[in-house]
Parts: sequence; structure tokens; C-alpha cells
Amino acid sequence: MSDSVTKPKRILAIASGGGHWVQLLRMRPAWDGCVPIYVTTQKGYREQVFADARESHQPTPRFYTVLDANRWQKVRLVRQLLQITWILLRERPDFVISTGAAPGFFALKIARRLGARTIWIDSIANAEQLSLSGRKAGPTADLWLTQWSHLAGSIDPERGRPHYEGAVV
Repeated sequence: MSDSVTKPKRILAIASGGGHWVQLLRMRPAWDGCVPIYVTTQKGYREQVFADARESHQPTPRFYTVLDANRWQKVRLVRQLLQITWILLRERPDFVISTGAAPGFFALKIARRLGARTIWIDSIANAEQLSLSGRKAGPTADLWLTQWSHLAGSIDPERGRPHYEGAVV
């Protein structure tokens, strides 16, 4: 009779650069004990992720960069989508978490179809209304959070509603 060993969960944390990335990394302690896989649009963030892992005595995480794109750059969006699809197929994460924007939107949509659990946390910068990516990705996420209490419960009830549990920043 052999002992069953529980494999650590694989969590893919994905966000575009700037504030989205900063907010995502502030949640890093939440996935201690998991196998982290980071995806962003900025190559320069690689050393930051590796240094953080060394300081917290965690294993060196996987790190990928994808093309930066927005809704006005259709060809770049398609290329970004293909890059994210390849990463998800290669890594097969158990969970995907994102603070936005386009990379997170694509990752959640694809990961959900691959059987991963998904978490969308709308950026704190969206104080007046939910982000476009959040309005599109949130309703299909397993957990959809907003960082503004007055935005919790907004959106059509049939499509889902974001929850408020506090702010990351």
C-alpha cells in the first residue's frame, strides 16, 4: 500500500503591466505552497518575481511574457491570445487569477474551458465602474471580485455579480 501524495496546486497569475501587475503581486502570499506560474506583458518583471521567490524561500517560479495589446490593436490581440493559449496548454494550471486587463481576460476564458478554476479581481483603478475586461470576464469567473464596495452587486443579475471583500492596495 502506498501513501498518496498530494501534488501542490498550480496557479497561473496573469496581468498586464503597471498597476494590474502591482496589485497581482500584492496577493502573492495567498498562493504560498502552490506552484506559481507568472504571465505578464513586461520582460523586466522577471527579476522582481525571482528575487521575491528567493527572499521568501520559495522555489523559482515559471515566468512568461506575452505581447502587450489592447482592443484597438486587433492583430496584436490575436497574437496575444495564441501566446496565452500555448502557455495554458503547456502549464495546465489548476487555478488562474488575474487583475486584468486583456491578458487576464483571455486567460480566464481559455482556462475555464480547460477545467481550471478562475478568479477575476477588478483593478482598484476602476472606481466609477467595472473595467471592460472585468465586465466581460467576471461573469464567467468562478470568483469575481471588485475592490470598491459600491460596485459590488452591479451588473445584470443573470450574468453574475462582483463581490467585495476589500482592496488589494
